[in-house]
Parts: sequence; C-alpha cells; structure tokens
Amino acid sequence: MKHLAQAEKGQALLSETILEARVAAIEKLAHLLRAQKDEFAETISSEMGKIFPEAKAEIEKCAWLCDFYAEHIDEFLSDTIIESDADLSFATYAPLGVILGIMPWNFPFWQVFRFAVPTILAGNSVLLKPAPNCPQSALTIEKLFASIGLPAASYQNIFASNEDVGSLIEQEAIAGISLTGSTRAGSAVAERAGKALKRQVLELGGSNAFIIMADADLQKAAQLAAQARLLNAGQSCIAAKRFIVHMDVYEDFLHALKAEFEHYKIGDPMAEGTKIGPLARPDLCDNLERQFTASMEMGARLITGGVRDGNFFTPTILADVNPEMPVFKEEVFGPLAAVMSFKSTEEAIKLSNDSNYGLGCSLIGRDSEALLKLVPQLKEGAVFINELVKSDPRLPFGGIKNSGYGRELAKEGALSFVNVKTVYLKK
Repeated sequence: MKHLAQAEKGQALLSETILEARVAAIEKLAHLLRAQKDEFAETISSEMGKIFPEAKAEIEKCAWLCDFYAEHIDEFLSDTIIESDADLSFATYAPLGVILGIMPWNFPFWQVFRFAVPTILAGNSVLLKPAPNCPQSALTIEKLFASIGLPAASYQNIFASNEDVGSLIEQEAIAGISLTGSTRAGSAVAERAGKALKRQVLELGGSNAFIIMADADLQKAAQLAAQARLLNAGQSCIAAKRFIVHMDVYEDFLHALKAEFEHYKIGDPMAEGTKIGPLARPDLCDNLERQFTASMEMGARLITGGVRDGNFFTPTILADVNPEMPVFKEEVFGPLAAVMSFKSTEEAIKLSNDSNYGLGCSLIGRDSEALLKLVPQLKEGAVFINELVKSDPRLPFGGIKNSGYGRELAKEGALSFVNVKTVYLKK
C-alpha cells in the first residue's frame, strides 16, 4: 500500500527530527487553528450538524491540546532514572513506528487531534481513517499537518473500507492502532490487532450515570444535567445518559430539568440562538426513536419532548425508567435523558454500575467528602464530582468494560505508543 510505505519513510525521518522541531511544528499548528477557527468550525457544522458555537469550541480545544503537549512533551518523554544494583539504570521512551487511527464523526477535529498530536510528538507517524461522513474535516486536518514543517507523510488520511482497514492492521509496518468508536467496531479491531499482537487504545461507547443526592442544589444540578446530556445534540460517548436521582428530590428535579430542556432551541446549526442541531445521520435518529418508543411501551413516563422531525429530535426526558428499558440498557446517542429514582446510596451505586459500559459518571451533592468516599465503589474510568464528565488534555481519559481500554491525553496519552525501553549499565 502506497500510503503505508510513505508513512514508514515519514516515520523514519520524524524519529530523527529533534524534539524541539516537532514541538515548534505543533506550536504552529495551534496558531493556525486559532487563526482559522471560524472557517474550520463552519466545516464541522456543515458536515455533521454541530451548532456553530460548539464547533468553534471544538477548534479552540484542539489548540489548547497543542499548547499543552508542546509545553509538557519534553517532561513526558524524558528518561526515568530507576535505582537498582546497576551503576546506572533508567527507562527511555522510543517511538513504535506507524500508528493507525480510526476516528469517528461526532468530534471530527478533537478526536483526531487528541490522538495524533501526542503520537507524532513521540516520534510516530500517523495513518488516519476518518469518518466517511466528514471528509472535508479530514482533508482540512491533513492539509494542516502538511503545512507545519513536519517530514512528509508524518500524517496521512486513508479513505478505506472496513475490510481494507482490517487487512491494513495485519501489515507488519503498523505498530499500533487507536480507535474511537462503537463497542462493536472496537471488538472487531481488537480481534484483528490481537492476532497480530499490535498495541491498541480503544475509546468506545458510554452510558454515563449522573447521580443526584438529596442535598444537591437542584437548580444548579438541572443546569449541569442539561449541559451534560445535550452537548452536541447528545451525540457524545461521555454525555450523561442515565440520571439517578434521590427519591426525596425526584419530582422537583424533573420539574427543574424540564424547564432547562425546554430552553434549548432547535434549528439551523449556523443560526444564532440555536442550541440543538440535527442528528448527524438518519439512522442515528431511527435508533433513538426505536429506543424511545420501546421504553415508552415498557412504562416510561414522558416529561417533555419525544418528537421527531427529519433528523431533528426534540430534547426529551423519560422518567420512571427501569434497568430493563432500552434507554437504560443501551447507549443512547441523542438528546434523551433517562431518569430514575433511588432510596439509598447503595442502590444508586448499584444502578450506576449496572451497565456494560464504564467510561465515567458524575456525583452531584453538597457533601463532597462523602462523595469522594464513594469513588472506589464506582466501576468507571473517571468520576467527576459536581461536574459533568469531560475530556481535558491534562487528565487521563479512557474507560473500562465495554468502554474500552488504554488511555488518551495527559502523560498516559503521550506514552500510549512508545516502547518503554529499560537500560542497565554496570561499569
């Protein structure tokens, strides 16, 4: 494959490029992102329907990530001295080679940047299979990486079928794979990569719980819950999806959440004042409608929303949800909140953990010390207290169970695709 041969050559040159030069390239990348923020954001909005302010925020976040790694990569990749019976022993960090990225459509810039920037700074080259419904975003990103002074073919797109990607994984030159996508896609990639003994980072689905204690400030909790559920029209793996509310404040919270949801104006993602755009594809709306209808038939109570118009779906709240309903058991990728009550903290933890996913959850309440004590009981990759779950360049990001394995971002992300090489010296 031509792209793979080019990537190998690019990686050889990149690994010989001093770290300071790689850092300078990423600093230039941050500058370009900020300088053309509106143009890039418009591309995102036009391709997958994200409202324009959120698209601009996505570009700004990519620039922040570039800043973060430019500042810290030297520290992350520096040799680690280890005391032993040697005169000198240490761990050093070397690039693996060509890394294949398989990225989704819901954050077409951010998902790519959080994988590609630390991977390239570590000395690897990147082959990127973008989402097929966001080709212009992909082409724009490729042009950006080609313009910042890195060796040729340090970053390349490959518009390939799933079958072609499966064959590519088995090629000897591919040293690792990073996939952000569905659990089904992750399982298929893991099977191929596992047979070939390739390093993997899998960031898969999520069904995050948002647990509201009896002492919570309900107005603040409802505002935060709406943000956590409705960002990107609910099309996010880390969105809050299952709202688990103490019975003493259950109805009051539903009332407050209904008011928040009904403030979210649906419309043209480029129009001023729009807070919810369309879902990115008709099949996504089809699946959301199926989950909604089946859960209603099983006894869920409609609080607001539930109306589909083409690819638009009104912000929807279903109350009295139970663990047998699709909106609890499955990942819901759209603007629908599944709400249920609990009597005891033990019941809340059990409901939160009763999921095939383990990406993250939120705990909301005034007694932060008591909430901290619950963290070890939660089977999650992240626990956010009095905040929505979010990705942050400074914090490791990833899940457990069907949400995948491996970590992106922070130091852990910088070391995902390196050979940790032990050096032992006796004089």
